[in-house]
Amino acid sequence: MFGIRQFHPVSAAIVGLAYIALAAPAAAQGQVTVYCSILEEQCREGAAMFEKSTGIKVAMVRKSTGEVYAQVKAEASNPRGDVWWGGPGEPHLQAADEGLLDDYRSPRFTELHEWAQRHAEQSKFRTSGIYLGALGVGYNTEVLKKKNLPEPKCWADLLDAKYADEIQIADPSSSGTAYVFLATTVQRLGEEKGFDYLKALHKNINQYTKSGIAPVKATALGETAIGIAFIHDMLTQQLQGAPIKTVAPCEGTGYETGSVSVIKGGKNPEAARRFVDFTLSPAAQDINAKLKINSIPSNKNAQLSPDAPKFAEIKLIDYDTPRWGSPAERSRLLKKFDTDVKALPR
Repeated sequence: MFGIRQFHPVSAAIVGLAYIALAAPAAAQGQVTVYCSILEEQCREGAAMFEKSTGIKVAMVRKSTGEVYAQVKAEASNPRGDVWWGGPGEPHLQAADEGLLDDYRSPRFTELHEWAQRHAEQSKFRTSGIYLGALGVGYNTEVLKKKNLPEPKCWADLLDAKYADEIQIADPSSSGTAYVFLATTVQRLGEEKGFDYLKALHKNINQYTKSGIAPVKATALGETAIGIAFIHDMLTQQLQGAPIKTVAPCEGTGYETGSVSVIKGGKNPEAARRFVDFTLSPAAQDINAKLKINSIPSNKNAQLSPDAPKFAEIKLIDYDTPRWGSPAERSRLLKKFDTDVKALPR
């Protein structure tokens, strides 16, 4: 569906050469401030690799996607950041439409999968796709067994009263992951029935967290029985030994196009563009495989982990990222969620 192919020896050679080039001693100097919305481990690894290859110092600030969007907007008259790295594409697209991001077509554009090229084109090159991730459900098998709860297979299953206070998801106002869930629900069921579903689900939610990764870690630790998040993030915990199983819900699910963007008016525009080029390179995207993070990389020559979700086996909805990433739709949905769902008693 997305033109994704498995890693092969030719790609290995290309990746190896790219890594050698990046690892060469660097003479360049300078600095770049990066707002990072992927996992903290990825942020640290990427910053260290970029500094080593370019000599440019990286000031890395790790925040959830919604928090970075709010910060970029608040700093519009005097930007402190140069690059926004990671997180679902909708907040990036909203920031682009609001004039907060610079257009930049990376020379690595031709190396990207078709879905990533399409994402850049739809944004008028104000953001670029770096990975793909499907939304799903993860559950702690030990907690379910201890509480004699069934294993969910579909979105509809999560409305069962047996799961009262057992499900965790982030707040869509601060989390790109949770916003993808909100937009997926509305696209899947229609707005009226979608919000009816969210109101019913609200009764079973134990916490709306600030970050989309928090429910993943809570599920891994057994602090919640079920987490709604991206499947590849749940798989990372599973591969690290957590008693987690994942499911792509039977009705179909949405997905994120993880993005990277140059912040308009940043003080280090040249370094920012170089950092974006780096994030689109096989060497940078291979950080995922190294850290057992199983999202789908956008560069055709990057490694695709054998543990990554098989998209051909997942029922995906026709997720309309440009529409639900527009300022009007995103702001309207978030406001409606706050007033019609989050404000309800549980």
